[in-house]
Amino acid sequence: MKRWYLYPFSLGYHMVTGIRNTMYDLGIFKSTKFKTPIINVGNLSVGGSGKSPMVMYLAKSLSKYYRTGVLSRGYGRLTKGYDVTNYDSNYKTVGDEAMQLFERFKNRFVIAVSEDRVPGARKVIDDMDLDVLILDDAMQHRAIKAGFNILMTDFNDPYFKDHLLPAGDLRESRAGASRADIIMVSKCPDELTEETKQYYISRIRPTKNQKVFFSSIGYDENVYGTRDKMLPDNNLNYYDILLITGIANPKPLLAHLAKFSQRVKHLKFRDHHNFSEADIKNILAEYKKLGEYKLILTTEKDYVRLKTFDYLRDLVYYWPINVVIDKKEEFNQTIMNYVNKK
Repeated sequence: MKRWYLYPFSLGYHMVTGIRNTMYDLGIFKSTKFKTPIINVGNLSVGGSGKSPMVMYLAKSLSKYYRTGVLSRGYGRLTKGYDVTNYDSNYKTVGDEAMQLFERFKNRFVIAVSEDRVPGARKVIDDMDLDVLILDDAMQHRAIKAGFNILMTDFNDPYFKDHLLPAGDLRESRAGASRADIIMVSKCPDELTEETKQYYISRIRPTKNQKVFFSSIGYDENVYGTRDKMLPDNNLNYYDILLITGIANPKPLLAHLAKFSQRVKHLKFRDHHNFSEADIKNILAEYKKLGEYKLILTTEKDYVRLKTFDYLRDLVYYWPINVVIDKKEEFNQTIMNYVNKK
């Protein structure tokens, strides 16, 4: 247990979330269904579990064959209501995750935000004539009933070893995993043995209608900056690096970066951190302390915020990531079977 002294409060949290889920299960609280296929990518815990790379993977794959949309809450934005990401958008109007998607894929698929999922889903499906919609982080948003649920769980912090808030990091009890069609164990080590896979499957205890997959983080072979600047990852060892992260779990990035450079100064901010002028001054001060050959490195999500500061934009590089799925063909076919069935 992570914070055992808070366990009594977790009992109260368990009662509240349990009653809420029961109300939805019994139909007392309304859950809206859609004719259009809806795939939800969510988790049971707070913090990063690899949802964003999975949303990116699904949207990229499905948009080859279907008119595809992504709907997120737009966490961290300074606006409210429904909006569609476009060339006039920024992280303040649609959130950093929506902007990250748009920066990479532009108009390849529709990217919308709405804190109220039901009217947001209805509007983006109708207005954009979508064939399939991907919901980002809507496992606990039960007012909308997705036709297919993908539950993400971190290999290093799986939900079956966690506890409810505030003693642990679970937003609802482990029983919530029963609503998933696929349970994806994310951020796995590159060398994952069959024995380890079977251990995780035995702890997850999937039902006969559930499938368990494993995935890892795949880092690009280059880091990128403004004006099409690109630097091969094996050149990072020539630089002093100031690493800036505003994500829930930077440990995988730190571990990967350590393969290329030991000269790293890490400034860690909270997830979705809205950088202030004071933060930027501190970042620049730390940057000036580094050696002659130096650069600022960040994540793709943090880059959409940091690049908005003029005096920082040309100094920052970002490192794109993708999800690498074990048994990729089976996973893809499972998704296609659902979309085609609808």
